[in-house]
Amino acid sequence: MAANAHVVQLKQSLQFFSRTCSVFKEDDSNFAPTPGQLSVAQQVAHVAQTIDWFVAGAFNPHGFDMDFAAHHVAVRNVQSLAEAFAWLARSVDAAAADLGARSEAEMAAPLPAGPIMGGLPRCAIVGAMCEHTAHHRGSLAVYARLLDYAPPMPYGD
Repeated sequence: MAANAHVVQLKQSLQFFSRTCSVFKEDDSNFAPTPGQLSVAQQVAHVAQTIDWFVAGAFNPHGFDMDFAAHHVAVRNVQSLAEAFAWLARSVDAAAADLGARSEAEMAAPLPAGPIMGGLPRCAIVGAMCEHTAHHRGSLAVYARLLDYAPPMPYGD
């Protein structure tokens, strides 16, 4: 798959995610179903952070940054849905620019050895980013229903 096809797949994943989340208002930023769970804004921030993490790790000869405690702190600091969506937009734009500039050979090269998809072609991160985004889209659809919202079909009208 050419780099541009990877970009299309990533941007489409963002469109699906954004449609599901379109029901939320800024006042919903800090809603979480139970204490200790990620809030609406923090779920969105986590998706953004994970896109950054996948791209950085895939092209780092040392692999992925496994300091999940530090990652968690950064996400927990997000209290605004607008801030979280701004981060997500920056992350997708940066990932699209990075992946779009990569050759097919770079995308086919193996990921660094390690516990995160070690040895798979780098292009596998695109599917992983989309799957991760879909996972959180589903979580946020549940949050929306708990707030008595009806999230729209993510794939279109």
